[in-house]
Amino acid sequence: MSEQKVTVLIVVGTRPEAIKLVPMILALNESEVFNPLVVSTGQHHRMVEEVFALAGIKPDYELWVGGARNQLNDRVREVMGRLDDFCREEFGADGKAGRREGVVAGQYPMAVMVHGDTSSAFAAALASFHLRIPVIHVEAGLRTGSTLTPFPEELNRQLITCIASFNLAPTWHNLQNLVRENVPIDQIFVTGNTGIDSLQWAAGLEVEISDPRVLEIYHSDRRVVIVTAHRRENWGPGIDGIAAGVKALAIDNPDVSFVIPMHPNPEVRAQWETLEDMENVCLTEPAPYAEFAKLLTRCFLVITDSGGIQEEAPSLGKPVLVARESTERGEGIDAGTLKLVGTDARVIFAETTRLLNDEASYQAMSEAVNPYGDGHASERIVASLENLLLGGPAPAGFGSSYSRRAVITAAGFEQPALVEPTIHPESMPESERGEGDRGNYDEMWPGSGAITEADPRT
Repeated sequence: MSEQKVTVLIVVGTRPEAIKLVPMILALNESEVFNPLVVSTGQHHRMVEEVFALAGIKPDYELWVGGARNQLNDRVREVMGRLDDFCREEFGADGKAGRREGVVAGQYPMAVMVHGDTSSAFAAALASFHLRIPVIHVEAGLRTGSTLTPFPEELNRQLITCIASFNLAPTWHNLQNLVRENVPIDQIFVTGNTGIDSLQWAAGLEVEISDPRVLEIYHSDRRVVIVTAHRRENWGPGIDGIAAGVKALAIDNPDVSFVIPMHPNPEVRAQWETLEDMENVCLTEPAPYAEFAKLLTRCFLVITDSGGIQEEAPSLGKPVLVARESTERGEGIDAGTLKLVGTDARVIFAETTRLLNDEASYQAMSEAVNPYGDGHASERIVASLENLLLGGPAPAGFGSSYSRRAVITAAGFEQPALVEPTIHPESMPESERGEGDRGNYDEMWPGSGAITEADPRT
C-alpha cells in the first residue's frame, strides 16, 4: 500500500451532526491510514463552527447552501448540486470510485460519511451515489414506523439506508430494523452511538456558562429541569402543549428551576412567550455544546423532543421525558431511561411531578443502564474502515447479539419489574450480558417470582 493516506469525506450540515461527528473526525485524524476531509454545507455555519472550534477542527470546504429560499426541496437541491460541483472539481469524478488503486493513491475518496437523518445528509448521500462514491451511514437503523414523525427525518433515514454501502448501527435494535428492510446483515456493524463519545469528551472540557442567569442556577442548590423543543412536527400545537405543561409545573414547584434553551426559529421562540414573566423559568439562548453538556451533568431531569438528548442524558443518569408521540429510540423505552409523554400538558405535568416527588420512580429511571453506547463507538468505526481497506480480523461490535426482553416476550411471559440483580453484571463476562437489561439478572423463567405467565396454556 502507498504511504498516501486514504481520503474519507465527512459531510456535516447541522449542529447535531457536528456534535456527533467530532469524535469520528478526531479518531480518523489519529489514524495512520485515513485523511478525513470535512465538508460543511454551511446551513448552520456559526453553530457548526462553534462545535468544531472546541475540538480544533476546521472544515476543509464550505458549500454555503441556504439563501432567500429555505424550503426542504431547496436544501436538497442545493446540497446535491454544490457537492457534485466540489467533487468533480476536486477529484475529477468520473464514476471510477471502485478502482482500488485510485482510492489508495488518494486520488479519489474511499467513501462519503453522512450522519443521521437530515435533508442535507440525504442529499449528500444521493449525490455521492450518482458520483459512484460509496456511502457510509453513521447512526443507521433508527425507525419510528411513520414517515410523518419525525418529519422529514424518518423518510430521510430510510432513503439513506437504500443508498448506503455500509450501515453503522448504534444498537442491535437498529440492526434488526435494517434487517427487516432487507439490508444484508453483513453490511451492518453495531458500534454504539458516537453521541456518547461526544458527551464524554465535552463534559471533560473546562468551560464556564456564559448566560449569568443560567450560571446562577447552576451554582444554586435548586433542582433543575432542562426543557428543549424544536421538532418540526411539534411546531404550533405541540410546543404550545409543552409550554402549558411547563407553566403548570413552574407554578406548582416554585423551588425548581426550568431552563429552556430556545430554538433560533422566531416562530418557535414566540411560543414560549407565555413563560417570560415566571420567576423560576429561564428562557435562554441555545448554549454552546460544551456549556450544555455541563448543564446536563447538573440537571435533575430533561423534557425534550430532541433525538440526541434521549441518548446523552441517560449516560449521565438523568431521566428523560420524551415530548413526542413516538420515538425511534425504543431501546431507551425498554431499558427505562426514557418515557414517552407526548405534548399533552396534563401528561407532561403528571409525569414530571411523579419524578420530582417519587424517589423510587426517579431512581428507576436514573439508575437504568443506558443502551446507547460506552464512549468507544468512533474507535470501532475507524477499526472497521481499516478492516475494509486492509483486511484482517474484523473488530468486535458493541453489545451482545440477543435481547433479554425479546427472549422473555417470545417465551410467552410478561416483562419482569426492575429488581435488584441477583448477579451483578460487573462480575460477568461481556459475552453473557444481555442487551438492554444488563443490570437486571433476576431469573426469567416460571417459579422465580420475577414474572408471571402472560397467556397460561394447558
